Amino acid sequence: MTTIEGRIFSGSFDEEENTFTLQKVKHFHTETSMKEKQLQQLYQYLSQSKDDDGQVLTLYDQLLVHLSNEEINDLLNDIDEILTNFQ
Repeated sequence: MTTIEGRIFSGSFDEEENTFTLQKVKHFHTETSMKEKQLQQLYQYLSQSKDDDGQVLTLYDQLLVHLSNEEINDLLNDIDEILTNFQ
């Protein structure tokens, strides 16, 4: 397992399962596994909408987490780093 501490996303990458387990968004703790395709789709969506007035992520279908444009750029960098771990 490789630990990844990004500015927005933090978690661990399991080389054996080829999955990223998201454990923290900003300062909120969570846990969900993401495959490469899901991360690529999130990256593509955020790239296309980064000039908007930010985005809102939903955790647990209840907790809204606002991301400013600067945080979206940080998240894109985090996802970029995570994607380098996939084979």
